[in-house]
This record gives sequence, C-alpha cells and structure tokens, in this order.
Amino acid sequence: MYKFNSKIIMELVDVKDIDIHQDERGYLFEMVHNYDLDKFGQVYFVQNPIKDTIRAFHKHNKLVDYFTIVNGSAKFVFGDSEDPDVIESVVLTARNPQMIVVPAGIYHGWKSLEDNTILASVGSEVYNAEDPDEERIAWDSYGSVWEKLKK
Repeated sequence: MYKFNSKIIMELVDVKDIDIHQDERGYLFEMVHNYDLDKFGQVYFVQNPIKDTIRAFHKHNKLVDYFTIVNGSAKFVFGDSEDPDVIESVVLTARNPQMIVVPAGIYHGWKSLEDNTILASVGSEVYNAEDPDEERIAWDSYGSVWEKLKK
C-alpha cells in the first residue's frame, strides 16, 4: 500500500546527528547554526503533554522547518505532495538528539510517543497569521501510518 523508505522523500528530508557535550553537570547540544540556514525566521517550541497526541499534516511553499525533540520522543511522518502513496517516517528522541530538515513542499506531522514531549523548531520564515505559508490536510490523510513503525 504505502511505499516506506522512499528515496523520493528521504532525498529531500535530511536527518542530521547532533553532537552532545556532556559532563557531571548534565549535557548541552547545539541544534542549529547560522551556516545550517539559508534564511532565519523564528524559533518556537511545541509541547504535547499527553502521549499519542498528533499534530499533522501541513506543508509550506517557502518555509523550511528544522525540528529537534528536546524532551521525550516523537514519530515524524512525511508525505509526498505529488504522490500520496509515498510516505516516510522517522523517530526522534531527546536521548539521542537529531535534527530533521524539512524543505518546502513536503507534508509533515508528528506524534508524541511519551508524555511531555517537547519539540524545538527553527523556521526559515516568520509566521504571518494574515497570510500563512501552509497548506493543511487531515491528520489521517495517509491512513493508519501513525501505527506503523519504520522498519
């Protein structure tokens, strides 16, 4: 039915490892640097207080999203706007920080896998409520994809 591990999606969406600097006081990691961005818009944080909360799906025409989970874990799902049967998923956790770079034109959403999951996001554009750069579709547009784990 769905074409997981699609080269179409994962040639566009980038998942980058993040170095962790750790000592007896705790840890620090740097999510994104100016050289990672073509353009900077804003930073925001999203909390899902309850496990299994889904925030999906939308895509942007201009904005590039940079996502990192800073607490808990989440499953991200990406869809091809040209072929609705082509999807991909990635699980991120705060215990092994990574950054996802989602270019414009890719439908994306996420589901918290733990209570109190917090996502940090950097957007390449500032959000404009009067002219939002987003196209939304229903959270279940790709069927039961939220229950399938990436193999």
